[in-house]
Amino acid sequence: MTPAIDLLKKAKADYAVHSYSHDPKTPSYGLEAAEKLGLEPARVFKTLLAASEKGELLVAVVPVAGSLDLKALAHAAGVKKADMADPQAAQRSTGYLVGGISPLGQKKRLRTFIDESARQHPTIHVSAGRRGLEVELSADTLARHTQASFAPIGRA
Repeated sequence: MTPAIDLLKKAKADYAVHSYSHDPKTPSYGLEAAEKLGLEPARVFKTLLAASEKGELLVAVVPVAGSLDLKALAHAAGVKKADMADPQAAQRSTGYLVGGISPLGQKKRLRTFIDESARQHPTIHVSAGRRGLEVELSADTLARHTQASFAPIGRA
């Protein structure tokens, strides 16, 4: 499968895998997942990578219906500033391709922050490590297996 699914399987975590036929021409991978799986966009989360002013890569998990608040992420991470990471750096560090980056099973352990809205749902969906593949799990399970913190980092 993928490193994300392998990690959950090995940990005997509660999760479910959902797949759909990915359209390479889609403008938004996350909204495509919500639409094709018939889910509320508020329950589908995208994994974004940002870089601090010192070059530290940070993982942000936010709803696909909104965007990442970089100032809020910087505040949560205790850094002065955060900008979106270079896509090539994100791929090298995580081992996943853009559009299929999972917060789980990344090559390097990066500090991870999940938007606090994730806790409003019994389960959320995140990339399972490949375009067209999602994993459904509780926000607490995701936080436990990524050593993440919850913070108000999403913008509607």
